[in-house]
Amino acid sequence: MSSVVENISHAAQRQAFGLMIDGLLKHLDKADDRTATYLKIADEAEKFYGKGADKAAIDKARKAIQDPNNRWVKFINRVLDETNPHVAKTMLLNLGYEAFFRGTKTIRANREKYNCNIPWLILFDPTSACNMHCKGCWSGTYGHKSMLSFDDMDKIVTQGKELGVYLYMMTGGEPMVRKADIIKLAEKHNDVEFALYSNSTLIDEEFCKELVRLGNITFQLSIEGTPETNDFRRGEGHYAAVMKAMDLLKKYGIVFGTSICYTRENIEAVTDEKFLRMIADKGARYGFFFHYMPVGNNAVPELMPTVEQRRKMVDKIRYVRSDKCDIGFYPMDFQNDGEFVGGCIAGGRNYFHINAHGDAEPCVFIHYSNTNIHDNSILEMLQSPLFMEYHKGQPFNRNHLRPCPMLENPQLLREMVARSGAHGTNEESEESVEHLCEKCDAYAKEWAPVADEIWKSETHKKPKYENYIKEKRDNDTLAAFEHVPEKQPGNAVNQ
Repeated sequence: MSSVVENISHAAQRQAFGLMIDGLLKHLDKADDRTATYLKIADEAEKFYGKGADKAAIDKARKAIQDPNNRWVKFINRVLDETNPHVAKTMLLNLGYEAFFRGTKTIRANREKYNCNIPWLILFDPTSACNMHCKGCWSGTYGHKSMLSFDDMDKIVTQGKELGVYLYMMTGGEPMVRKADIIKLAEKHNDVEFALYSNSTLIDEEFCKELVRLGNITFQLSIEGTPETNDFRRGEGHYAAVMKAMDLLKKYGIVFGTSICYTRENIEAVTDEKFLRMIADKGARYGFFFHYMPVGNNAVPELMPTVEQRRKMVDKIRYVRSDKCDIGFYPMDFQNDGEFVGGCIAGGRNYFHINAHGDAEPCVFIHYSNTNIHDNSILEMLQSPLFMEYHKGQPFNRNHLRPCPMLENPQLLREMVARSGAHGTNEESEESVEHLCEKCDAYAKEWAPVADEIWKSETHKKPKYENYIKEKRDNDTLAAFEHVPEKQPGNAVNQ
């Protein structure tokens, strides 16, 4: 009976949120109406979270909403103006209401209930097949023979939603190889948001029409700077394919972003302001920057950025997000933004990865597992030995510029894999944890003093909510933060 009442309440809340969005989209040309709707959404968020609401953060949002010159309010308005109305409404419902409002509350309750990590998003690979062969690609180490069935993907999303997860990302391989099944999945689960990491080459006009119809699929397109730096790693003609895909997505009002792997060879090109302005002009409104990881036996460790390049990367990304920069693009750095998400987000703390063979891996870059979607539920995966090692160990470093148990703290990954008895998941060429971590030892040692210098030179605000086990919350993190006013917006919430 209680589940029936809960379902009715859920449907009623979603409908009420939908009516607010309808009002917002109906009066896009009236600034006062937008402001009123934004403030109403802030009020609803405070009411929805109740005692768990971060009132200071919500009040800060209210103040920004009422400032006509606030950079990020103007940014949100621009995204709404550019986006197809159906796509905008579906995205706001699925990401806004389901993921941020209801999902976050449900996830936090389930973390306490099940005493394990429960993620805010799940990343999975529909296939390991790809129509490209990029230099040093970690996903290429899986081979090209595996794929998740439609039923596997349906199981992931169905069980994920039961835990409160309403954002699903797909990578591969190239997920668009499974275009038909992705459309079918998005149609069945139209209350969740799907985001695909894609090489762009299979995005065409017909598919864009389907994206408008569905409304709940977005993209992160792989691109790495100039035609020369991009095609050096990804192959001749790829840059042109990305430009074509961006033009199509912009034409149809589909929200999209970029996925940029920065290496020693391309880091200057992918952080150049001309490049960032170009992708913003093409319609990309956000982007994930990924530090090159030397994963797999075919990795190219020489592509890892130098310590000095990484130091500059920290400054560059924060500058682009600051009020000093007017580029209409919001960058997020998977490696250097640890402070804003509480360190490593893997192992189900905020996300985990299911590969095309069905193995649940703590991170897309950590190819070890004890559990598989064909044998276990999503909850059982999160309670598996390696995932529980992550749960007990996070944060892996008090300095969130050194978040990763592989890249910056390789001894910890060695120990967790050994204690959990996890096996390698690369079908084509399995890599031992020792071989992987050996490639990171020197880098970790060199980066540590630089990261510590940067961290100690700044003041840090301790988040109101931290998803660590109680002992970690009480001991580790208290020494890492001082309470000071925030100097800039974070790139994500500590879900």
